[in-house]
Amino acid sequence: MWYLLALGCLFFPSLFILTRRFLQKNFPSLTEVDTVNISVRFVSSVQAVMATFAGFIITSSCKHVMKDRHWISTNYVVFAAPYMAYDIYAMYLSHWFKHKAKHRNGLKGSSPNIVMDFLKKNFLMVLHHLALLLVCFPIIVYYRKGLGDFFLGCLFVAELSTPFVSFAKILKRFRKQNTLLYKVNGVILLVTFFLCRILVFPYMYWAYGKQYGIPAHLVPFHIPLHCTLGNAMLMAPQVYWLSLIIGKAGKTVKME
Repeated sequence: MWYLLALGCLFFPSLFILTRRFLQKNFPSLTEVDTVNISVRFVSSVQAVMATFAGFIITSSCKHVMKDRHWISTNYVVFAAPYMAYDIYAMYLSHWFKHKAKHRNGLKGSSPNIVMDFLKKNFLMVLHHLALLLVCFPIIVYYRKGLGDFFLGCLFVAELSTPFVSFAKILKRFRKQNTLLYKVNGVILLVTFFLCRILVFPYMYWAYGKQYGIPAHLVPFHIPLHCTLGNAMLMAPQVYWLSLIIGKAGKTVKME
């Protein structure tokens, strides 16, 4: 298992470095900020595609939502755990380069002002990553006793919307908000985010209820309280981010 953790520690930072060097070599017109941002988004999308693919395999293979196992489940969690730590640093690096581009007055990247500004702007995302790494990781790997691979696969599929989020950020960076491509991507983003990050939670309750012959609305009363609380904690930021996506979509429509 530990070799997968080491592989993840090597894979994600290396992919970021290679992507950034590729952009610097082949697209010299891009700024430092652009190469870092695109590289961060690309690595994020790669991780999301792998997670989604793993999720589809797991959910389609597990006929019993609680007892069936699939070897990818825990293995992918171990492999992807370093991504959470890497992504926090990568987001900070992106923030630092933006700060460097705006304020060329000798401030150092390690300045507490920059760190605090980064945490203020990305607090929810940083908290989300830390919760997955420090809370969800040990629960999934050590404490769940091999139960619930199906539900873990459902949570992996939630990553399906991430590549569209990344692509929207890149298009916005190059001021392509008024293009048809940006609008089409926005529609796909909204649909995939709603289906895979919001509806996935009631779907898991429905699947459990179907397995055990319980109406979906009664499932919360038949499972441990900490499971429902955990789902609520995972779902809360998704609802917030969905509201931001809808708000941005509304602004785009008004601008037309």
